[in-house]
Amino acid sequence: MAIPNIKRFRPFCPTCNDYYTLMAILPKDADVDAYLNDAIARHDHKAFKEAKDKMNKVRVGQQKQKKAK
Repeated sequence: MAIPNIKRFRPFCPTCNDYYTLMAILPKDADVDAYLNDAIARHDHKAFKEAKDKMNKVRVGQQKQKKAK
């Protein structure tokens, strides 16, 4: 079930050299460009890189494990 008024943004981080997903609920009179510039400045580069590396990590040997009867 989705939240109907949530906006999804894909800002580019020049430090990480990659795009990331940012979801936010902004008021009607909010300045979107100012919000995105602030969000890029607050972006946690180390945590983003660790999460990306963890997601692409290959688990070795999981297929060979068998249950003992």
